[in-house]
Amino acid sequence: MSEQKCCHGPGYPTPLDAMKNGPREKLLYTVTVQPNLDEPHGDYLATVDVDPDSPTYCQVIHRTFTNRTGNELHHSGWNACSSCYYVDKNAKRIPKRDKLVLPSVNSDFIYVLDVATDPRKPEICKVVDGQVLKSHNVTAPHTTHCLADGNIMISIMGDAEGNATCDFVLFDSEFNCLGTWIKGDKKPHCGYDFWYQPYWDVMVSSEWGAPKKFRRGWRDEDMNDLTQYGCRINFFKWSTRTLFQTIDLGMEGFTPLEVRFMHDPKRAEGFVGCALNAKVFYFKKKEDSDEYVSKKVIDVPTKLVKFGDNEPQPVGGMVSDIILSLDDRYLYINLWRHGDLRQYDVSDPENPKLTGQVFLGGAICKDLTDVEVIEDKELKERPEPCVVKGRRLEGGPQMMQLSLDGKRLYVSTSLFSAWDKMMYPKMVEKGGHIVKIDIDHENGGMKLDENFLVDFGKEPYGPTLPHEMRYPGGDCTSDIWLA
Repeated sequence: MSEQKCCHGPGYPTPLDAMKNGPREKLLYTVTVQPNLDEPHGDYLATVDVDPDSPTYCQVIHRTFTNRTGNELHHSGWNACSSCYYVDKNAKRIPKRDKLVLPSVNSDFIYVLDVATDPRKPEICKVVDGQVLKSHNVTAPHTTHCLADGNIMISIMGDAEGNATCDFVLFDSEFNCLGTWIKGDKKPHCGYDFWYQPYWDVMVSSEWGAPKKFRRGWRDEDMNDLTQYGCRINFFKWSTRTLFQTIDLGMEGFTPLEVRFMHDPKRAEGFVGCALNAKVFYFKKKEDSDEYVSKKVIDVPTKLVKFGDNEPQPVGGMVSDIILSLDDRYLYINLWRHGDLRQYDVSDPENPKLTGQVFLGGAICKDLTDVEVIEDKELKERPEPCVVKGRRLEGGPQMMQLSLDGKRLYVSTSLFSAWDKMMYPKMVEKGGHIVKIDIDHENGGMKLDENFLVDFGKEPYGPTLPHEMRYPGGDCTSDIWLA
């Protein structure tokens, strides 16, 4: 092995190299929530076989249980990613992508899993007690990103009392807590997701809301106190850890969740998906300035819907996930309530073009007899229910993960168990699922694979709810490249 190869970390030198030379995914690590809080095995990581040549294709082949109730596992991240690709040739230790980090939004516990000893059977190797975060006056950990210095950073959404706040906690490579990240007195009002671009000395974060509010599910009266939910994106100086700009997106940008810089580390621009009212905003750095500007570029109209004997109400699409292909050509968004998944060509990022759409369920399907759509500015008729391998899909499209080559998109159904129980009780009762969408990356377009279904209604301890997904070889939402 050459000296040059000896000093490479676990990633790829560029996003395009990962797209061209990365392996086809064979395993899909899926964060899975147990909605029955009396079931002692609790939430778990489901290892799903996605190798089409395997006899256990599209089956759960292993479950790594937390054996603790009330965690609400949500998102996950790696201890090392493509930011670790270049390592000093004299380094004593070369990073390995061998740990998957699973924060718990409700219990504040953090589970670290060994995925290297046996990738098909990950095992918990360390548990960070929830009191560790509370000792730093932070709770509700969400997004995990590895850093180029070997540390791991996790965003948080609340203080020790569950009030809305924003900060980030740092852990070293052995998962010892190093404290919080933000310096100075200025902090955003809320926290959620984040993405950094060291080339531009910038990090962007988004906002959900106060843990004491969202943990109990959305309530109509929450509209009377919007101070506990977010509508801003926040920009930090990466080098000094200080907040330098906040952009208020207003009610159109209410609950901006997943935020993505372009994968190309020299592009100081990106997108944020705003959940409730189904908008996507584009942001970019001004020329000759450190400040950023934003522009609404995707606007999915609200539908007026009557449920049962209730008064008609506006139903937003609920864009709770967005994902960019590694070449920054296609943006995918979900509409959890409306039931469809969309592909946009963002070669001109300020003017996205809709190039694909697939319906995977949702709240307005034709067979729902207690639903009446009063006004729909997009559809002439309600969508048909989606049936895969004999099963009617309950719920709507939620989390997504795109293959490195951009040809396969995996889609799960659970948003957050308290919200699932309110909005899709049948999905909770019957269990969630994962489906696969085949992508035409050359010309644009999407098609449901009618032979792929991972059914979480048949799990050993009752129906469960699949959420975020990752591949052992890296994926389109966890790897950040350095220029």
